Amino acid sequence: MSGTLFVVATPVGNMEDVTLRALRVLREVDVIAAEDTRRTAHLLSHYAIPTPSISFHQHNIRTRIPQLLSRLQSGQNVALVTDAGTPGVSDPGVELVEACVLANVSVDPIPGASAPLTAAVASGFPLIPLTIFGFPPRRSKDRTAWFAEAKSVRHTFTFFESPHRIVATLLEASASFGERPIVAARELTKRHQEFIRGTLLGVPRLLEQAKGELTIVVGPENRQVVSNDQLDAGGLDRAVTMFGQLTESGRSRRAAMTEAAHAFGFPVRAVYAAVEAAKKSGR
Repeated sequence: MSGTLFVVATPVGNMEDVTLRALRVLREVDVIAAEDTRRTAHLLSHYAIPTPSISFHQHNIRTRIPQLLSRLQSGQNVALVTDAGTPGVSDPGVELVEACVLANVSVDPIPGASAPLTAAVASGFPLIPLTIFGFPPRRSKDRTAWFAEAKSVRHTFTFFESPHRIVATLLEASASFGERPIVAARELTKRHQEFIRGTLLGVPRLLEQAKGELTIVVGPENRQVVSNDQLDAGGLDRAVTMFGQLTESGRSRRAAMTEAAHAFGFPVRAVYAAVEAAKKSGR
């Protein structure tokens, strides 16, 4: 009897993103196929999981798939994980799942965190339908084709980009998509999580010093644009109010600051500055 391939979603930022079921599966399988064994080692160490891991990435897919299929067909259970989020969503995984389906090997998805869905949910844009793209290609000809395809999507869609290419990509996108509203999400689920709202022309200037991979959500055509500038005043006031309520209920200042920032999509430092300004003004 063959084993099972478990497709396991892992944290996109915060270690607490992982599910209890995912942790149990990672402990019980015979081997973990990881996009980057060094990255996965941090997660395994954090939760004291001793299961051995082997690499499975875009450069060794052709050789690894037969090896993993052999293990599965011999009765071993294998967990597939990527650096962050759900395998197969702009990460290695689809090829192995397809090979298992063709070989009649059981595939069991273990749902959890996904950066595109996390960012899309916070965008405020309609999510049905929703199209998920990966990273725009680097080669000029491929990029042209990619932008042409994305331009044809009139509903909400998402894509990823690296910090050193984000400004150029958004400026290029504005030439293709026009003044559609966007949300740029960075540091998802981490302490400095931030959602930058505006348009394809207005947001790039705010991302010149961005760090870490970004998830971009592009809103539907003809949707009203809401920018961070519009949200800052009222949103920060509400975050300050929430901070006060949380501290009065017994939360520590640090915990209340973080929770209020996450609730309204602001960096913690922005809420801290607003709280201090409110104290000085006697509010």
